[in-house]
Amino acid sequence: VRQIQSFFLFSSIHLMLVKRTVKLMRAHLKKTSFVSSFCSFFEDVSVHHFILVKQSISSVPKCSTVTVLNRRCVEAAVMTGLALNCSINKKSLFDRKHYFYADLPAGYQITQQRVPIAVNGSLSYSLCIDNKMSQMVTKTVRIKQIQLEQDSGKSLHDDTRSQTLVDLNRAGVGLMEVVMEPDMCCGEEAAAAVRELQLILQTLGSSQAVMAEGQLRVDANVSVHHPGEPYGVRTEVKNINSIRFLAKAIDYEIQRQIEELENGGTILNETRAFDSKLGCTVPMRDKEGKQDYRFMPEPNLPPLILYDAKSLPANMNHQQVINIDWIHERLPDLPSVKRKKLVEQYGILPEHSFTLLNEDGLAEFFESVVKQTQMKPKKVIGWILKDLLSYLKQHSLTVKESPVSSFLLADLLNLLEKKEISSTAAKQVLAELWKGKGKTPLEIVKEQKLELLQDQKELEQICQAVIDGHKNEVMAIKAGNPKVLNKLIGLVQKKTEGRSNPVLVKQLLEKKLSG
Repeated sequence: VRQIQSFFLFSSIHLMLVKRTVKLMRAHLKKTSFVSSFCSFFEDVSVHHFILVKQSISSVPKCSTVTVLNRRCVEAAVMTGLALNCSINKKSLFDRKHYFYADLPAGYQITQQRVPIAVNGSLSYSLCIDNKMSQMVTKTVRIKQIQLEQDSGKSLHDDTRSQTLVDLNRAGVGLMEVVMEPDMCCGEEAAAAVRELQLILQTLGSSQAVMAEGQLRVDANVSVHHPGEPYGVRTEVKNINSIRFLAKAIDYEIQRQIEELENGGTILNETRAFDSKLGCTVPMRDKEGKQDYRFMPEPNLPPLILYDAKSLPANMNHQQVINIDWIHERLPDLPSVKRKKLVEQYGILPEHSFTLLNEDGLAEFFESVVKQTQMKPKKVIGWILKDLLSYLKQHSLTVKESPVSSFLLADLLNLLEKKEISSTAAKQVLAELWKGKGKTPLEIVKEQKLELLQDQKELEQICQAVIDGHKNEVMAIKAGNPKVLNKLIGLVQKKTEGRSNPVLVKQLLEKKLSG
């Protein structure tokens, strides 16, 4: 029981269910879009979790347990609040929110309705203009509050059997909810903000934030209105588990509401779900009748008291309190700072820094290659983003799963930089390395005879043969069309099977054509 890292420890049944943990969070975005995201504290919830429950029953005490606050969850919330420029409340309160539903066995949820742990923050994010990475604009969404609460179970709908099952593995697990102000007005903005939030959570270690595994979940509240008028009636799109689906769900819901109002209809205050197969939102339940949650102070949890360097009592045991300033001093570099450092240190384009951080582990892979190769970072980034990343996406692999290590890629780029092979040959070698046969780049080069031609006389003869066989192209070049020269270079490359240095070939052709 002591090793369980869930946010709250409830009854014995919950202790039995919670096996492994990660952090959970939720985000709310309003305006035309109002989104909530949550991440569970489980790490590995799979088809095996029901078996785990069965195996654990005999080893768990039958008695109930008193609610206990987990220190790690409070620290994660404080870290997240500081990273989002929030004011941390030194005193926050817990409340009971009563409602009866199958996914909440206790009949109430512990939350922070009155005084949350953090308030009044901001999150800056960037998005492309017209889907062009070279044209990016930075926007800011205000953070209303961050609150700690407990998660409910997960409903599993079986349409074939017309029944719903409830998975209680995550019931009672800690939830961090981030509530954002109505500062976004389209799906693209909401998706960019949630992606930035996801990167921040992963950097802090507050959550692994893998949406496909339910560690980061999003609710989007959407309303439309004319400029200068009050916000319209909003609908809530629940439990969106993909950033791509988030953008689609919000854009669809915006358009649906606009069309409904233009046709003389009204918008219902309801909960909807996003059907990813149909690409639309569908009604779940209405919210017209305001539910009385009968909020009351949580009797088993006293006020949460936090300290800073000034308010920390001198005789207090530091291990028994949470020091806001101590956490603030140990915050890692956030994604925005990392991007700036990558641009300044390696001279890469800002849009390239976004791509490096958006792919888990890619920035570290890039820096490792740069340290091991003589090639300039500006050239290395091209091989990382255009070649390696395309291979990874083509085979649906993560950077950590890549069969081409940073050492092997650096070794290959060194051969290219020393002009021992051509760029065409280097791509052939990379394709062979991707097969994962354990060969080094040099072994592949020698095995397939991909070394550059070192005999300049032989290369001159090939260039002359190409010139003699393409009179029309030669005439076009002499008539003032230098672009045709690229065709001749390509023909020489073809004859040498990519083993000639394009720069040297160009020099030889120009020399012969000017003679």
